[in-house]
Amino acid sequence: MLFRQLEYFVAVAQERHFARAAAACYVSQPALSEAIRKLEHELGVPLIRRAQSFQGLTPEGEQLVRWARRLLADRASMRTEAATLREGLSGELRLGVVPGAVTTVAALADRFCADRPAVRVSLTTGLQSADVLDRIRRFELDAGLVYPRGLDTAGLVVTPLYTEELVLIGARGMVDGEGPPPWDTLADLPLCLLRPGMRGRELIDEAAAEHGVRLDPRIEADSIASLIALVGTGNWAAIVPSTWLPAVVSAETGSARVESTVLGAARTHVALVRADVEPAPVLTAAFEREALSHGDG
Repeated sequence: MLFRQLEYFVAVAQERHFARAAAACYVSQPALSEAIRKLEHELGVPLIRRAQSFQGLTPEGEQLVRWARRLLADRASMRTEAATLREGLSGELRLGVVPGAVTTVAALADRFCADRPAVRVSLTTGLQSADVLDRIRRFELDAGLVYPRGLDTAGLVVTPLYTEELVLIGARGMVDGEGPPPWDTLADLPLCLLRPGMRGRELIDEAAAEHGVRLDPRIEADSIASLIALVGTGNWAAIVPSTWLPAVVSAETGSARVESTVLGAARTHVALVRADVEPAPVLTAAFEREALSHGDG
C-alpha cells in the first residue's frame, strides 16, 4: 500500500469526480484510476461504485476512507514533528471557527505566530459548530473553536476556553448602557440578528424563549461584522457575543455612537476541539497550550 494510492482515493472521495480528483493530484485520470484499482485489489474490497462516471463510494469505501484520511493526517503530523526537531516549530495549522469566536481566534493566531516565524495559520471562519466537528473528523481541519453544548463530540478532545456573554448593542437612546433591559422590550427594537440555523442565533433564540420572548428581526445576516456595520448606521440594534465589543468600539464611525449592555445571565461556553489522537499533532498541541494560557477556564 502506497501513500499515493491513499491520496488518490481521498481525492476522489472529496471531489466526487475522477477527472477533478486527477487534476487535484496532478496526475492523469488513467494513472489515478489504476492506482485505486490496485488499492482495492490489495484491500480485497471495492471502494468506488463505477459506471460511465463516478457513482459514489461503496459502503466499504465509506468506512475505509476514514482510515485513509487518518493515515495521511498522521503522515503530515509526523513530517511536521520531524521538521520541528530539525528546525523548530513550522508548518500550517488549519483552524475552523464559528462566527462568534472570530475575534478571539484572531488574537490567538496573532500571538501564536508572533513567536513562531515558520508557522502559518489557515482560518476558515463563518462555519457552524457541527461543520467544524465534521471537518476535524475528516482531518480537513486540525482544530476549531465551537459552541460544544448539545453536540456529539465523540472521538474528539474538547477543551473549554472561556464563557461568552450576549450583549445588546445599538445607538445611544435605542440602547441604555446602564443595565440589562427586560427581554420583553427587545422584541420592540429594530433588530438585526444572525440567520436561523446558525448556532449563535440558536443561542439567542433559546435565551429569549427562556424569558417567554420571540424575536423577529427585520434583517438577518451570516456574519457578526455585518450586524455591527448595520448598528453603526444608528438605525438598528443587534445581539452579539461580548468578545466582539472591541470591534464594535473600533467601528464607531457611523452616524451614531454605539451603546452596549450585557443581557443578564445569557451565557454560553466556547471550546477548542481537536481529534482524539495520540500523540497530538505538534502544531495543534502548541496552539492548544497557547489558547489555554489566555482562556478563562
